[in-house]
Amino acid sequence: MEKIYLAKWETRFWAWLIDNLLVGALRTGIIGTLGLIWDLDFISLKGFGLHGVLMFAYWTLFEGYNGQSIGKMALNLKVTGIKGEKIDYPTAAIESAGKAFILPLDCIIGWLAMPDSKLRLFNRISNTIVIKTKYEEPEGITYIKEKE
Repeated sequence: MEKIYLAKWETRFWAWLIDNLLVGALRTGIIGTLGLIWDLDFISLKGFGLHGVLMFAYWTLFEGYNGQSIGKMALNLKVTGIKGEKIDYPTAAIESAGKAFILPLDCIIGWLAMPDSKLRLFNRISNTIVIKTKYEEPEGITYIKEKE
């Protein structure tokens, strides 16, 4: 029987924060560039919507490809199916919708309706889990770390 270790909420938060900072920087660059072309007095309203759309696209693309956003890669986390299998792009899109657009509600419903399951509502809807991965050296290779 294979053991799958579900990721802790705290580790998931830090991965989410890394992703938000990266996409926020991208969004700032996009808005800054567009601001040079057009007068964008409505940036605060449109910027929030743009951020959600960019987060949705980012998570869907990265997690649909290999189950990991940059934040998840940095913290050895991965989104998988409930048996640890790779997810596809439609599944990643469903899973990403909750955290991109309604994260507080997504988490609260998950915590209240499914306590101790480590699932958000949209994890349940998409039949996904977030797991802890371990970094392993490639087969046949051993890394030697010199003392400093």
